[in-house]
Amino acid sequence: MEKKQQKIERMKELAAMLRRAGKAYYQEDREIMSNYEYDRLYDELQALEQETGTVLAGSPTIAVGYEAVEELPKERHESPMLSLDKTKDVEVLRSFIGSQVTLLSWKLDGLTVVLTYLGGALVKAVTRGNGEVGEVITNNARVFQNVPLTIPYQGELILRGEAVISYSDFAKINETIADADARYKNPRNLCSGSVRQLDNEITAQRNVQFFAFALVRAQNVEFENSRENQMKWLAAQGFDVVEYKRVTGETLDGAIRYFAEKIQTFDIPSDGLVALYDDIAYGEALGRTAKFPRNSFAFKWKDELRETRLLEMEWSASRTGLINPVAIFEPVELEGTTVSRASVHNVSIVKSLQLGIGDRITVYKANMIIPQIEENLTRSGNLEIPAHCPVCGGDTRISDANGVETLYCTNSDCQAKKIKAFTLFVSRDAMNIDGLSEATLEKFIARGFIHSFADMFHLDRWREEIVQMEGFGEKSYQNLIASVEKARKTTLPRLIYGLGISNIGVANARVICKACDYDLDRIRKISTEEMAEIDGIGPVIAGTFAEYFAREKNQQALDKLLKELEIEVPQVSSEGLKLEGKVFVITGGVEHFANRNEVKAVIESLGGKVTGSVSAKTDYLINNDAASNSSKNRKAKEMGVSIITEQEFLELIGRNPTA
Repeated sequence: MEKKQQKIERMKELAAMLRRAGKAYYQEDREIMSNYEYDRLYDELQALEQETGTVLAGSPTIAVGYEAVEELPKERHESPMLSLDKTKDVEVLRSFIGSQVTLLSWKLDGLTVVLTYLGGALVKAVTRGNGEVGEVITNNARVFQNVPLTIPYQGELILRGEAVISYSDFAKINETIADADARYKNPRNLCSGSVRQLDNEITAQRNVQFFAFALVRAQNVEFENSRENQMKWLAAQGFDVVEYKRVTGETLDGAIRYFAEKIQTFDIPSDGLVALYDDIAYGEALGRTAKFPRNSFAFKWKDELRETRLLEMEWSASRTGLINPVAIFEPVELEGTTVSRASVHNVSIVKSLQLGIGDRITVYKANMIIPQIEENLTRSGNLEIPAHCPVCGGDTRISDANGVETLYCTNSDCQAKKIKAFTLFVSRDAMNIDGLSEATLEKFIARGFIHSFADMFHLDRWREEIVQMEGFGEKSYQNLIASVEKARKTTLPRLIYGLGISNIGVANARVICKACDYDLDRIRKISTEEMAEIDGIGPVIAGTFAEYFAREKNQQALDKLLKELEIEVPQVSSEGLKLEGKVFVITGGVEHFANRNEVKAVIESLGGKVTGSVSAKTDYLINNDAASNSSKNRKAKEMGVSIITEQEFLELIGRNPTA
């Protein structure tokens, strides 16, 4: 078994070397090894795969097939996946272990996934979900960095493991996101979103890793009543298994010291350890409680505490009117990072901690991630609860629900409550202003930078304050201003959609602008009856649209906004409406356009229509991988819908694909 594991480790080395060489040659236009050396290593990898019967995900010997699905089906687990009882006390853990040989392993902080293999092939992957029902993510599991796609064992194998994203990969991904507030908060959240993607090409880009921690079933394999033997067998099949140590109550301290030292530089997120009895029969005979299995126990790290001084309380208004207290304190080092602020959540906690400016407080990171106040050592209680909203100056009130006091702004016109409207205004299909995420907008609104749509084009007034904000800096500020300036030049459909008029989506905005000959003055004065006569616009949409422009304050806000914009007048296409009456569905990646929305815009400008799913009304499915076995391709073939590539689409509308 050890020789086989050595061969699999060599396969991992070879695959990594070949991937690096391929990336350098094809993407970076440089060679890091000769063709002869590449072929030699490739042949060695291929021979080892045949010898071991294992092919790892990402192996250069296989072609990666990406596929997008329309939804993630749900599936009930054969048996509930229970949580673990836990402790932060070493003596409680020692008592659990007693004299039993126990495997002490990392408690990885990612997303639990159940894999099923039949006939040596990966056939199903399901998330833990709520423990009873999970989501089927088989396509995504196939592109995990280190999951075997085929294994030598031919029977039914079911195992559990943790999908994780390393801290180093997490940092690299966040570096590619210019807007600090749009960056991912921690590796676990990024991993959860990556594993549950509808498009597995995105999953592949995130470098998700999988570490096996439990074997559920392997028919006709003898493990001699040992969990450790199961782990070794899984490793021999090609799986990366979670690192563990064999311990008893007497040897526990040394193992905990080992893990405690290693976690300081461990690249994989972990929030503790798991103890599992090695004796399978003994552990299973213990049964379980209503909530926990009795054969395993979790050990959580004690939180690192630091003493500091409360400098101020920032009251941050949100879109719901809730005003949240955020403690600002002298910076301290916690779990390897510098922190200077922590959410206090509500007025009840402010009062229970008796907080006051200048108080000595202790802070920690919950689960080594989220800064929290542990205790107030001074308890001066001199902090005043604001009587006025920090955004609009309106009166505040304290609401008491089930004994929990929270602070609210009573002004219905408070700008903070308009956050959703501002978020829509800056979105990709509207003004497309990069760097103004919902979180950033909330901060800018709370500080009084933004009161109207037009204010977004004058953020340069607040340069000195913005560059000093947490997560910002000169570079982020310059990128934001450049994006704002670029957004000044826009189109009428983008503007109409960005106003956030009820029931007016991207497609409706285009239809209305086209029907009104792109005349904004006409659009602003249109009656409900005239609007209802536009094809595709019913009386409900017509009513809300006309009602919006009937309000004087909306007209004034638009006049103010128009002073900041340059609206492009569309040129009448010489191609006419050659796609009128034709219905298209677009799937997969595109090569001649920036994205699928650009293809959609061309189709609609030529009179065609784009829908999200293939039906009997569909005329064309545009898919550059026309031979793929995706659900949309299969449905198109069943219904006799023409499947065309992007190049064929360009030829259909009479455009030169190379232009």
